Amino acid sequence: MRFRDVEIRKLSDTMWEIPREGGMRVPGLIFASEAMMGDIVRDEAVRQVMNVAHLPGILKCSIGMPDIHWGYGFPIGGVAAMDAEEGVVSPGGVGYDINCGVRLLRSDLTVDVLRPKLRELVGALHREVPSGVGSTGFVRLTAADEEKVLVEGSRWAASRGYASAEDIACTESGGKLPDADPEAVSVIAKKRGRNQLGTLGSGNHFLEIDEVAEVFDEEAARAFGLFPGQAAVLIHSGSRGLGYQVCDDYLVTMADYMRRNAIDLPDRQLACAHIRSPEGNRYLSALAAAGNYAFANRQLLAHQARETFLRFLGMGPSDLGMRLVYDCGHNNAKFEVHEVAGAKRRVLVHRKGATRCFPAGSAEIPATYRHVGQPVLIPGEMGNASFVLAGSPEAMRVSFGSTCHGAGRRMSRTQARASVRGKSIVQEMEKRGVLVACASHKTLAEEIPEAYKDVSEVVAVVHDAGIARKVARLRPVAVVKG
Repeated sequence: MRFRDVEIRKLSDTMWEIPREGGMRVPGLIFASEAMMGDIVRDEAVRQVMNVAHLPGILKCSIGMPDIHWGYGFPIGGVAAMDAEEGVVSPGGVGYDINCGVRLLRSDLTVDVLRPKLRELVGALHREVPSGVGSTGFVRLTAADEEKVLVEGSRWAASRGYASAEDIACTESGGKLPDADPEAVSVIAKKRGRNQLGTLGSGNHFLEIDEVAEVFDEEAARAFGLFPGQAAVLIHSGSRGLGYQVCDDYLVTMADYMRRNAIDLPDRQLACAHIRSPEGNRYLSALAAAGNYAFANRQLLAHQARETFLRFLGMGPSDLGMRLVYDCGHNNAKFEVHEVAGAKRRVLVHRKGATRCFPAGSAEIPATYRHVGQPVLIPGEMGNASFVLAGSPEAMRVSFGSTCHGAGRRMSRTQARASVRGKSIVQEMEKRGVLVACASHKTLAEEIPEAYKDVSEVVAVVHDAGIARKVARLRPVAVVKG
């Protein structure tokens, strides 16, 4: 397999190595099937995997997941671990939507119970869960409130009655990233975030009613509270305008740092600063603050979804049984301990469009799941399946405890809009058995299933590679889009 003049070496049916060349400090590693690699090598994301390998302090390899596609600096679906003492942090390795992630709520209901009232329920969710560009949330934050959100994350929501102790326990990092400093977040970023807490946003963000269509691992599914035919809710959102502005602000800071410190990289979008520098520390503090905003945002969205179900169905909480399975981010940089060259090292793992997937026994995952591994939530393209996976020990060996995050784009947004001109996407989706409520038909056109890779193929790769295992497949029955 070749990418331009580079020979990519096949390590196994699911792993491909890009050899070191030029200024690459480590090789590249891509998880993909042979058929997928045929498409991947036609994308500039391969060059981005190679570019990331030039970063100071990078360890072991620059990684691309099977949902890899071109992004800003790093590819989306990229993973890179940096030595905590000598390495750098790069905003492009996290992305603009800091701590964008997915939250899964399970219920005691079957989809068959909901089906007669499904259209009305979707309408109610669309009214009660703010979505779309510029949407504002149901909570009005003062400046002091917002600073607490930036420090406390989901725990702020709990203090206001919007989250339970179980919600906090079943959120990655307990819904609160350490070392967050609101002072590291610009006034402009805070202004953008003040009225957006509890909103979906637009683009590929959504709230979805799903049916558990298939169970692959009965023990893990039982631990996660999942059963065939069950109604569940999947929420995908992030840090909204606040996170975007944090990234924008620090890209400028990092570019200046690189000039002053004569750091030479093949792509200026890889702007970075040493982790231990004041600039690097300040970005990490702002990153944690924006990440906490994202946790609180998804918690408020989950609260609104629960309350809407309860009111619409006229049920009590114990009858509905809508509890959080897990909330995990897929755009972050986190300090973790991993084995490198036979020794334990403290590293900063950049995951951009990649999900943490720690195995059974890890103290980082809720005690109730510790015997089966961390729940890993992989949303599919609109109208097609999503998957629940569980973390695996192999991921700790080969991918710094990381796996894919979704289907991955195969069409640009412009191409997607052009391909559906003159069609009614809502009607097309209904023919597939999926009800759709949306704030913008333009956004809907950008998110058609054909714009994405087949998530089943993506999940098959990470399952076969052993970096995560399949637990359940979810089938969408209704979608609320921004």
